[in-house]
Amino acid sequence: MSHINEAFKNGKALIAFLTTGTPSIEDTVRYVLDMEKAGATLIELGVPFSDPIADGPVIMEADVKALKNGIHLPQVMETVKEIRKHTAIPIVLLTYYNPVFRYPADRFFQEAKEIGIDGVIIPDLPGEEQQEIRPLADENGVDIIQMVAPTSEDRIRSNVKNATGFVYVVSSMGVTGMRGSIQTDLEDIIRVIKETTDTPVAIGFGIHTPKQAKEMAALADGVITGSGVVDIINKEGNKADQDLMDYIGGLKKAIG
Repeated sequence: MSHINEAFKNGKALIAFLTTGTPSIEDTVRYVLDMEKAGATLIELGVPFSDPIADGPVIMEADVKALKNGIHLPQVMETVKEIRKHTAIPIVLLTYYNPVFRYPADRFFQEAKEIGIDGVIIPDLPGEEQQEIRPLADENGVDIIQMVAPTSEDRIRSNVKNATGFVYVVSSMGVTGMRGSIQTDLEDIIRVIKETTDTPVAIGFGIHTPKQAKEMAALADGVITGSGVVDIINKEGNKADQDLMDYIGGLKKAIG
């Protein structure tokens, strides 16, 4: 069983995403600890990928930098090992399916259990295509986080009926990125999810201001911030510590 539920125990969860290996693995480890100190309750580590179909320009820029640094899934696993020397904060990997398939999948989930990865998000592997890896994930106590986009009520129910860890609600159609406003009828989507599963719900895609975080936290059990974190790191490189802590601290204060 994973430790993801720990992120939702004391108030609203604040989930922070960063791309592994930008600007370096050592910086990634330090920034994870910085963000935990500032109030993040769960960390998403992005596995750099050459064709990240769900990611906008900010995260794509970070992926390019990390890939130039030679960061692929094996290096991400080593990064988790290093993080685990310092903290037990729940960790989820965001990866596309190809790196897991090539690892291969059985070895990936076994190692994930051994080194303390609590869950995985695989944007290009919808629920109906997870039959091959779900037994491996379940056997090793690794949650497969379901992503839910604005779609039909029946599809939402189908996607989340067996959800574990948390449900990742995509606030807006399209790719990741900082948005000025969020127009999706999230209240109705979350109602359907809550009627179907007791698994916590977190909203992501576009949240980067305290005001947005407060509004989303009023609807869900947690909020996810990604592009805001990655943008700071892209701009400041290995000197982003204080700005990251201020940014995460502001979001945490807003959501309570």
